[in-house]
Amino acid sequence: NLVGAWTSVRSTSLPFRPSHQPAMKKGSEELNLDECIDKCLEARGQKPGKLVQVAEGQLKALCTAAREVFLSQNALLELEAPIKICGDVHGQYHDLLRIFEYGGFPPESNYVFLGDYVDRGKQSLETVTLMFCYKTKYPENFFLLRGNHECASITRIYGFYDEC
Repeated sequence: NLVGAWTSVRSTSLPFRPSHQPAMKKGSEELNLDECIDKCLEARGQKPGKLVQVAEGQLKALCTAAREVFLSQNALLELEAPIKICGDVHGQYHDLLRIFEYGGFPPESNYVFLGDYVDRGKQSLETVTLMFCYKTKYPENFFLLRGNHECASITRIYGFYDEC
């Protein structure tokens, strides 16, 4: 259940410990992070609404790897400029891609997102998939805080639960 995996990952976002390297093999499928990012970025230049096809096993492995990164980091973020601060993507995947096109893709630019990645928009799964990919690949350049939409009860009301 991807909502369950999301719910277990969402609880913290913290600075990276350089000695931590997340294991990329989880369960029965090995995570191919670069391929996952490439699939997510296929929607660039396409009409909004283009779906991203990532295998369920890859999504589960990604959630596990991202969870390891979140749990390895401290509870207090101490970040240095320059960093781009973004908030409330709400499943607007093409808006997220536009943010990266204008601001620079990780790791060339550092980002902190203030939460509310899912619900309301039609592509919450694509949004959180790309964000987890970047968090896992660039944990010292990409930070995700938990918003009020990153909890099971809100995702059931506003759509992410049904999207999964």
